Amino acid sequence: MQRRTPQAVIIFGGGGQGKTLIDLLRLLDAYTIAGIVDDGLMKGSHVMGVPVLGGASLLPELRGQGIGLALNAVGGIGNVGARIGVFEQLEEAGFDFPTVIHPSACVEDSADLEAGVQVGALTYIGSLARVGFGTLINSHVCVSHDCRIGRVVNLSPGALLAGGVHVEDYAQIGMGATVNINLTVGSRARVGNSATVKADVPANGRVYAGTIWPPRGL
Repeated sequence: MQRRTPQAVIIFGGGGQGKTLIDLLRLLDAYTIAGIVDDGLMKGSHVMGVPVLGGASLLPELRGQGIGLALNAVGGIGNVGARIGVFEQLEEAGFDFPTVIHPSACVEDSADLEAGVQVGALTYIGSLARVGFGTLINSHVCVSHDCRIGRVVNLSPGALLAGGVHVEDYAQIGMGATVNINLTVGSRARVGNSATVKADVPANGRVYAGTIWPPRGL
């Protein structure tokens, strides 16, 4: 069999998630990292040996050079609008978004992952789970059978979702949080680290770190 030529990809964001993606892409050996785009880093500097090409204004030029793929490394924790905004800039410039899965993750064959999904190390995605565009699933996450995860959701390391959980668009679930079976976490809701969710969380709702939802008396 002829070996597939690695595809060129840029990483938007050189922070923690950007570093994670650099290691992941090197493991996959299916992509060539053309460089990092980040308005907050000095052009010509390097992150883990990968050059910083410049800021977002460079995107049309990079696309014109034939680089067609981009990964969004802006996690947007506490500010999902930042991650959404990056996707909008990349889409406007004409980039496509590969789905990347760490080799140590387990994704069942019946699960369906849309474009731009990123899956971290030692994560499990169960049977018939559905994961929407641009969702970031960090390391050691469990997305059980029949879960439905919306667009641009962020599941932090160690989050545990029981079967049939529905996490709507742009919601964020913190580290070590647990969500009980068949519940819904509404659009743009935020579930804090180590929280336990035992009832539906409304859209734009806030579950504070270390608490049980719903609070007593509700």
